[in-house]
Amino acid sequence: MKIEQIYTGCLAQGAYYIESKGEAVVIDPLREVGAYIDKAKADNAKIKYIFETHFHADFVSGHLDLAAKTGATIVYGPTAKPGFEAHVAEDGEIFKVGDITIKAIHTPGHTMESTCFLLIDENGKEHSIYTGDTLFIGDVGRPDLAQKVIADLTQEKLASHLYDSLRNKIMTLSDDLIVYPAHGAGSACGKKMSKETFDTLGNQKRSNYALNPDLSREEFIEQVLDGLMPPPAYFPQNVLMNIQGYDSLDKVMARGKKALTPKEFEAVANETGAVVIDTRSQNDFKNAFIPNSIFIGIDGSFATWVGTLIPDLKQEILIVAEEGREEEVITRLARVGYDYSLGYLAGGLKAWKEAGFETDSLDSVSPGKLAQLLKTDENIHVLDVRKESEYKAQHIDDKHVMNLPLDYISENMQKINRDEKYYIHCAGGYRSVIAASILKARGFDNLVDIELGFKGIENADIKTTAYVCPSTLL
Repeated sequence: MKIEQIYTGCLAQGAYYIESKGEAVVIDPLREVGAYIDKAKADNAKIKYIFETHFHADFVSGHLDLAAKTGATIVYGPTAKPGFEAHVAEDGEIFKVGDITIKAIHTPGHTMESTCFLLIDENGKEHSIYTGDTLFIGDVGRPDLAQKVIADLTQEKLASHLYDSLRNKIMTLSDDLIVYPAHGAGSACGKKMSKETFDTLGNQKRSNYALNPDLSREEFIEQVLDGLMPPPAYFPQNVLMNIQGYDSLDKVMARGKKALTPKEFEAVANETGAVVIDTRSQNDFKNAFIPNSIFIGIDGSFATWVGTLIPDLKQEILIVAEEGREEEVITRLARVGYDYSLGYLAGGLKAWKEAGFETDSLDSVSPGKLAQLLKTDENIHVLDVRKESEYKAQHIDDKHVMNLPLDYISENMQKINRDEKYYIHCAGGYRSVIAASILKARGFDNLVDIELGFKGIENADIKTTAYVCPSTLL
């Protein structure tokens, strides 16, 4: 028996390849399926089943392409209604794979079709459980996503289902069982996930707040729902793609991998209204970029910010990337459902400039220089684009500072005076450049990026303060 966790850091997602006696299964595959097929070939095995723990919201699964290329059967849990050929398992249904057995355990709560898959080894011992978004290491799946797709499923109803699933289906299993979840720290599918990607169920019973046996149903619901941030806007659309189907990744890649000369690139941008996404580093972007392009660097939280800031999955996109990374960008866009890449700038920004096309740039200032300005300029304006929680935890102590989180910048940019100069920062410099690029594309020209973000501000001679709740002053 072979078990391999295939972890993708940018999505904090774990897929699983399991093989026994020439038969294999893949659990929660990513959209690019070549790696799973290669593993099966190397093992001289046939992929028999594709197990989906639920209809994913944070990425487009590779179940359809993998089934088409291998003949494997797609398996969902009870209540699932996929818009394509698949096997909907019964609770407790058994699947034979070589010498091992995989048992479907219906665990509604994160979604109603959510199902865990219990692996029983060749000796009949329960070895590991693949929990999808039902149980994470340190957390459980958020119960507010399915309500975005099915209106009468409130988050309270889903949380109540999750309470029953955990206590009646998961916590009754043996402590030495290995828990393999679908996500880890960094995913928006939970709030307190560990950086560890697997653990024993016994450790989770002792350390995971949601598995505390003393919690009443009401207490569990309150704790699970407390502190949930709104999910990225693309989540419901990804769910629908996973339910209804989508274009083959091969077709998406062929469309996106068109190398466009600067002249062709400009023509396509003008003719289609495509968004130009510049995926280089923020420093390269600040130095020179195509006017009206949006910076979302591939080496940051790329998928999350694309999904947050570009609400329409069918938005046409043109790509500026470091040479040699174009295919990576197209793939990572497709992972979260952005299938309409129209091509990339051949030769990158260097070719653009050599062809004589115009570029723009973004001014920046050191934290030390900002400290001087804060002391001498009574009219300075600072824009903090971190989340509200980050701002409240610690921020520049100055009456001229405004918190405008990047997540909602399009909705709130009317709060910014186009005639004033703004010094803009986030935590480390990535989000501030995204925000500045969006604002510049909307005609806000008086922007200066603060180098190193709040990390630099904390190390400079700049007074900071924390938000004080009025109740603490009583």
